[in-house]
Amino acid sequence: MEIRRLKTAAFTHLDYPEAAQALQVVRWRRESGTGKLTIARVYLMTSLKPGEATGEQLAAWIRGHWSIENLLHHVRDRTFREDDSKVRTAHLPRTMASLRNLAIGLHRQDGRTNIAAALRHTARDYKRPLTALGLAGRKGSIGFA
Repeated sequence: MEIRRLKTAAFTHLDYPEAAQALQVVRWRRESGTGKLTIARVYLMTSLKPGEATGEQLAAWIRGHWSIENLLHHVRDRTFREDDSKVRTAHLPRTMASLRNLAIGLHRQDGRTNIAAALRHTARDYKRPLTALGLAGRKGSIGFA
C-alpha cells in the first residue's frame, strides 16, 4: 500500500535557470507481507508556472520519470555497473552509455525483461548480437568464417 502527497511552491527566483516551482513528493509505503513502513521525500523543480499543470499531471510526469529511471538507469547502474566504470576521458563515457542503452533497448524490443539474463544468453554466441542488430542471419549480411 502506498500513499503519495505532492506539494508545490512557486518562486520568483531560484539559482536554476527557468525554474518556476519546487515540488515535494512524500511517499508512505507499507509492505503487505512484513508491515514495514517506509517514508521517502523527493524534491524536484519544474519550469512550469503555477496553474500550467494539475496535480494529477505533475504526479503522472513524476511517475513517468521514475519508470524511465527503473527501466534504464537502474539497469545501467546494476547490470552494467556503470558507476564503477573507469572510462572517464573525452566523449567515451557518453559513447559507452549510448552502447549500453542500445543493448538494453534491443533486448527490451526482443521482449526480454531480465537484461542480465539476456546479456548472458547473447554472450554465449558471438553471432547473436549481430543477429539482434539485423547484421547476420540473412542473405547479403555480414558473416564470419
